[in-house]
Amino acid sequence: MLVVELAFTPAPERLAARPAHRETLIRLHAEGHLLAAGPWSGDEGALLVFTTDRDHLEKILDTDPYYRRTPGVEVRSIRAWTPVVGGPESAAP
Repeated sequence: MLVVELAFTPAPERLAARPAHRETLIRLHAEGHLLAAGPWSGDEGALLVFTTDRDHLEKILDTDPYYRRTPGVEVRSIRAWTPVVGGPESAAP
């Protein structure tokens, strides 16, 4: 799994781009590439948990302009994450 952390500013371009971005997230979730995504409670950023490899994640980030070309959105970090509880590999034997 890969976790992407975003930081936001109140740029109007970000808010205008958000509906199309959220449609992409819904599709990625339905396809099984995204486990969960959502903004922090103060809307100063967001956390996304992807269930894909790094190469595919880079394609996702490049395809959706929200991540790299929308003013007010900054990808702060991309980190590998191995959940002990709650991930796809944590099912009881």
